[in-house]
Amino acid sequence: MDERYDVVVIGGGPAGLSGAVTLARSRRSVLVVDAGQPRNAPAAHMHGFLSRDGMPPGELLAVGRTEVERYGGHVVDGSVIDVVATDDGFHVTLADGRSVSARRLLVTTGLVDELPDVPGVRELWGREVIHCPYCHGWEVRDRAIAVLASGPMSTHQALLFRQLSEDVIVFSHTHPPSEEQRAELAARGIRVVDDEVAALDVVDGQLRGVRLASGESIPRDAVVVAPRFVSRSQLLASLGVEVVEQPPGIGTRVVTDPTWRTNVEGVWAAGNITDLSAQVVVAAAGGTAAGAQINADLVAEDVRRALASVG
Repeated sequence: MDERYDVVVIGGGPAGLSGAVTLARSRRSVLVVDAGQPRNAPAAHMHGFLSRDGMPPGELLAVGRTEVERYGGHVVDGSVIDVVATDDGFHVTLADGRSVSARRLLVTTGLVDELPDVPGVRELWGREVIHCPYCHGWEVRDRAIAVLASGPMSTHQALLFRQLSEDVIVFSHTHPPSEEQRAELAARGIRVVDDEVAALDVVDGQLRGVRLASGESIPRDAVVVAPRFVSRSQLLASLGVEVVEQPPGIGTRVVTDPTWRTNVEGVWAAGNITDLSAQVVVAAAGGTAAGAQINADLVAEDVRRALASVG
């Protein structure tokens, strides 16, 4: 690590690494600090990324780190515990006591999936327990699918997964569908079970079914849940970065303008911390675009300084 960088990227996922590559290729000094907590770690493969479909998530990150370093960027394992604004940028402190300064920040720390409190859900998360039809839907096509109504988007999820299988059941659980929603589900042949889910039946680490509070167990091959998506934005609170609740109760996100700039001068954000529904390819694209915007901002500052020095 150097003492000062043009840009410190906090978070080494697809958004952060893509932004770092863009900046390093523009000959910016870049440091990526990664806590090693990728959201998609439980998944064996990722999908929807053209030319990388089916690649293990960890492999993508390893390749991305290599690309950053190929262009002269630095990547370190660690957590940022404090960021303080200074007269010429930011002072960044890591958990191990190391610190650096930066002219700009790119925050790509992602989000945390708050899962329904149902036994078996966390154990199977990213495998038989899923939430996104575009990330995992093809893998459960024509299977017996349960939709655990645990959030406001559950009916929407059920209708999307019905495109992939004729055998979809909605378990009303804590968010029973409205009469209008029931009519929509019925029109697509989706059964609604009006009972709270007690647990998932898991045998030898494999899903066998959904067990109701009544004791009945209904065989299922996959369970769709609606997590609450909470941005990892606690670090930015002291800087005054704007974080908003995403209606209707879906989660929280960091607010940015169309150039991925936050309301705090010198701070950009990209990826799932700003876009709760972004798949890997979208998060990576956001990081690339944010990196380009940061470089342009630094170029403008460099011009101002050059003009001042000759004035």
